[in-house]
Amino acid sequence: MGVVVLGWSLSAAAQQSLEEMLAPRILGNADAPVEILEFSSMTCPHCGRFHRETLGQIKKNFIDTGKVKLVLRDFPFDGLALRASMLARCAPPERYHAFVETLYHNQDAWSRAADPMAALAQIAKLGGMNQQQFEACMADEKLLDGILQGRLEAQNKYNITSTPTFVIRAKGEEKTISGAQPYEEFEKVLKPLVDSAS
Repeated sequence: MGVVVLGWSLSAAAQQSLEEMLAPRILGNADAPVEILEFSSMTCPHCGRFHRETLGQIKKNFIDTGKVKLVLRDFPFDGLALRASMLARCAPPERYHAFVETLYHNQDAWSRAADPMAALAQIAKLGGMNQQQFEACMADEKLLDGILQGRLEAQNKYNITSTPTFVIRAKGEEKTISGAQPYEEFEKVLKPLVDSAS
């Protein structure tokens, strides 16, 4: 039995298999008829802006209704973004979204810190990970390779060249939104899809 910090056991991360750590992370109802694939890089300022300014409204109006789900896909553009993605995936699945939001809401602080790895370690600590677990997570070559492999597959399958890129899928239809667009742009695409799925 691990030590419980912030409501989860520290041994939980260690018990996750590589497959579990790399499994899709879904925000919302897993059976929602409309799916948004979000390809983002943790150090990308536009991705941070989407999470800080737009996602809340999408969540309230579409995800919380059970009609839309958001699937976060790691698309790191640099080593630090890769490390931040690894950190979020080392957290227990039920804590993943809290880590992602913390990383995006504090993006400037940790990504521009004099010692960004120490700043990430601090976020890990606040989320309930100890230093040893943080270091083990950062040293997990298979996790690192898995994230990079996912990025390569996304690049080849969806031709992703910038972040954030959103691929919205419903009933065999696919639409793409590139960049940190305002909420209205998402509403324009999501509303007809949700209405036709009802």
